[in-house]
Amino acid sequence: MPLTFDEEHRYSRHLILPEVGVAGQERLKRGRVLLVGAGGLGSPAALYLAAAGVGTLGIADGDAVDVTNLQRQVLHRTADIGREKTASAAEAITALNPLVAVRPIRARITAANALDLLRGYDVVIDGTDNFPARYLLNDACALLGTPLVFGSVYRFQGQATVFDARRGPCYRCLFPHPPAPEQAPSCTEGGVLGVLPGLIGTIQATEALKLLLGIGESLRGRLLLVDARTMRFRELAIEKNPDCPLCGAAPTITALADYQAFCGVLPEPAVGAEITPGALAARLGDAALCLVDVREEWELDERAPLPGARHIPYPAFTRRMAELDSARDIVLYCSTGARSRIAAALLRRAGFTRVASLRGGVAGFRHCIADA
Repeated sequence: MPLTFDEEHRYSRHLILPEVGVAGQERLKRGRVLLVGAGGLGSPAALYLAAAGVGTLGIADGDAVDVTNLQRQVLHRTADIGREKTASAAEAITALNPLVAVRPIRARITAANALDLLRGYDVVIDGTDNFPARYLLNDACALLGTPLVFGSVYRFQGQATVFDARRGPCYRCLFPHPPAPEQAPSCTEGGVLGVLPGLIGTIQATEALKLLLGIGESLRGRLLLVDARTMRFRELAIEKNPDCPLCGAAPTITALADYQAFCGVLPEPAVGAEITPGALAARLGDAALCLVDVREEWELDERAPLPGARHIPYPAFTRRMAELDSARDIVLYCSTGARSRIAAALLRRAGFTRVASLRGGVAGFRHCIADA
């Protein structure tokens, strides 16, 4: 697949690198990379891989663009709010480099479709933000023999590495068991410095390019830790676990499984398990109502629109939920509704029946009051 004149001109700064040259750029042109997630990590990775001339980019994401994404997800613009992320991403990538073939996958990767969707790609980039997806991609890539470029971000902390079960450790070697759901908040629940996914996603793109080119030293067997507050980079060695059930000497995992169950993720709230801001506003002052604020101390402020709430911080919720009276109507809330949904589900699992989570959290309630 020789380069065209336009490609030689566009990628001229690559061609003069001895480690790349014409042969290397042709390898990139033949390369196929799947990005799972068109969010904070997938955005910079997609843009830089497209700019570098990777011939085929798959983009898998089942979400739509939300205004809160724009603080860090640079593939998307304000005009894209409400659009499918794969459509917005494909448009941005094509605008940057029309010579790249974009393959949008408008679906979530699941155990049922992962092997089919990942098959045929040279490298997979994990741009997800939850543990079930990470274990799923790890297992699928190991079964297919495909390198997985991992990245994660939370608040000011980032991580990156390469998992390749054929030549080194896999994700299960590093994390044999997932944390409890209440101990693993996402960026939606804990926040993230907007520029940090750009830094980690760019590192992921770098690793993918090196894998395609067959040059340099990859992060395989090394976990790169980034602290954006101090701008310090550290490395931890990752050893291959000989007893790993996926990539060890006697593997027992030979097929994909139910990763939601494996990670202890509770099902989505049932109908009636959430209360709208308007419905809650109408009940304020009701003696039968118990409000529970699960935000952390540093999130509290004097402008809280729900006075009289009991404060049980989310990290302490499982050990303190017995303090609540199951005979009362309990409404839990946090900043945006993500943590309170989990807390409400934990209460229901413990036998509480009169419990709901405030949809949209404090942010949604304030917006409701402002519009009233």
